[in-house]
Formats: sequence, C-alpha cells, structure tokens
Amino acid sequence: MKPLRLQIIVFTLTRIVLNTAHRMVYPFLPVFARGLGVDLVVISQAVAARSLIGATGPFLASIADSGGRKLGILIGLSVFSLSAFLVVGWPIFPVFVLVLILTVLGKYIFDPSLQAYLGEHIPYKQRGTVLALIEIGWSLSFMLGVPLMGFLIARYGWQAPYTLLGFLGLVSLIGLAWLLPKDPARNGKDTGLRRNLGAVLTSLPGLSGLIMGLLLSIANEVINLVFGVWMEDSFGLKIAALGAASAVIGFSELGGEGLTAALVDRIGKTRAVTIGLIVNCAAALALPLVGRSVPGALAGLFFFYLSFEFTIVSSIPIMSEVVPSARATLMASYGAALSLGRTGGALLATPLYRLGFGWSCLAAVAFNLLALVALNRLRHGLRENEAVVRLPNQE
Repeated sequence: MKPLRLQIIVFTLTRIVLNTAHRMVYPFLPVFARGLGVDLVVISQAVAARSLIGATGPFLASIADSGGRKLGILIGLSVFSLSAFLVVGWPIFPVFVLVLILTVLGKYIFDPSLQAYLGEHIPYKQRGTVLALIEIGWSLSFMLGVPLMGFLIARYGWQAPYTLLGFLGLVSLIGLAWLLPKDPARNGKDTGLRRNLGAVLTSLPGLSGLIMGLLLSIANEVINLVFGVWMEDSFGLKIAALGAASAVIGFSELGGEGLTAALVDRIGKTRAVTIGLIVNCAAALALPLVGRSVPGALAGLFFFYLSFEFTIVSSIPIMSEVVPSARATLMASYGAALSLGRTGGALLATPLYRLGFGWSCLAAVAFNLLALVALNRLRHGLRENEAVVRLPNQE
C-alpha cells in the first residue's frame, strides 16, 4: 500500500480540480453565455438544473458501497474527465448543459467515495483533521483555481478551462489508480442500492444528521443569497463591495477549514459542530448591527462564513461514522441534504429580505437552533447504538 500521506496530497489536489469546475461557472456565467450565443436567463436555468442533480447522489454513490471505494473514486474521475472534453469538441449549448451535468455527476460519485475510503483507513480520532485538510480543496478552488480559469478564458477563450480540467482529471485518475490499494467488490445479498439506502433510512442517527445538514444549509442560504443585494442597498458599491466580499468569503472558507483541521479532533466532533452553530448564530445576529459600514459588513460576513465552514467541515467526520456499512451512500445523502437545504433557503431568502435584512438574520438563527436540536438527537442515537454494540461483550 502506497503511503497514505501521499494519497491525501493527491486527493486534495484532485478536489481542487473538481471544485474549480463546479465553482467557476458562477463568476464566468456571462462569458459562457456569450460564447455559446444564449441568453443569461437560459444558461442560468441550466445551472439550476445542475444543482438538482445533487439529489441523485445517494443512488450514484451506492457504487462505492457495493463495488468498492476505489471503483467509485475512479468512476467519478472518469465521468468528470471525459465529459470535460466534450464541450471542447462540440462547443454548442446542449453539449455545454450535458457537460455541466456530467461533471457534477462525476463529483457526486467521487466525493462520497473518497470520504468513505478515508472513513475506513483513518481512525475516527484522527479523521476530522484529515477530512478537513481534504476540504481545503474547496476554498483553494475559489482562491486559486477560479482566477487561473479566468486567465485562460481571457487568453484562449471560454473553452480553455475545460481542456485543462479534463487533462488534470485524467492525470488524477491515473495517479489514484496506481496509488490506491485493491478494493474488491463485496459479494452477497448484503450489497446493492436497496440495502445501502435502507441502511441509511432506517438509522435514527443517520436521519438526524441529514436533518441537521438540511437545516444548517437553509440557515446559511437565507443570508448567502441576499448579502450582495443587502450590501448594494446599504452602500451603493456593487462592484467594489462585492469584489471585496468575494475575497472575504474565500479567506473565511480557508480559515474555517484550517480551524477544523487544528481543533476538531482535539475538542471533539459534536462539540465542534455545536460551537460552530452557536458562533454562526452570533454572527448572524451581529450582521445588522455591525453592517452599518463596509468594513463592519465585511467583518460580519467573514465570521458568518468562517463559522459556517467550520460547522460543515466538522460535521463530515461525524457523518462518516454513523452508518459504516453504507458510508458512501450516507455521505452522498448528506450532500443531497445540503443541496436541498440550499434550494429551500433560496426559496425563503427573497421573501424574508423583503421584510428586512434583520428577518433574514433571525431566520438563520432559528434554523441553526433547530439544527442544534437535530445534532443532539444524533449524539443520543450514536450513544444508544454504541450501547447496543457493547451489550454482547458485557454478558
């Protein structure tokens, strides 16, 4: 078996590639629309359709539970890499929509397969740090990957990023095929989609964790979707303020992931999530108060996004241990819950903002407090499961 440290480095670099493809669409949406000759509204609908694909994650990730973690990782990278090249050969809108969907499908197979792999190879006591280091690929994709894609677009045209991302995806595929140990498929009646989904849906801690993810995602999105409008309405500095806010969000994400890596295994996973939710509530309540100036608004947003990222990343190692027999399916279900939370938050965000930004912040606090209730139920469910497991040894 190749050194795990080297595997972790390659995993992190690979996630930068996949996340860059995912995140670059938003800032460069008008560029893609012009290149494809379509209206901005039309291409925005394509991006919205891509977001709904997240709900298929549990079905796709079952591959890694039934066929092996390595198989899931390699299939995810294959789908991502090969689809990225499609729009280079056929630069038309229907193909671009297909590429949006297929690249995100590859990501939704790869990510939970990776998390399940690490769940089996990293002891739970150290898992939070490792998973947090892997998650740095999310913030670095925004801070490094997206600016690089912007340079390529300016120099070589809107298709250029997909050429590079497809190539890097293939390099990662070859590297991980060599690095990862053999992971043969499990045999017998205890595998398959029905069994894996059944294990998730009949687990009380698992369901509690999914509800927690749904709620904390809603809490984030009711502010995430309108903070730009709030800053424009408050300061009339649309371009300057939003540019600064983007940099703040990137640094806060990186800071949240770094804090998680440093603290989550030391203070405990559930305690870390609890602290993150409480700080996020405090940041949401403070936003209308400190947001009376641009520096105050940016400082408030920094702590809001930092605490959210800390909470999300700290929750991942917890979820990786809830249903060990169907890790990949559960992790994909958690991703689907976060996606549904973003959808629900997006539907609530504008009506709440029309009542006043303070109502948006109060709603974020309310959903975070409900997430705390779900976390408490998750904690009790895990303790009950541990007690049942220990009973035979005590007899």
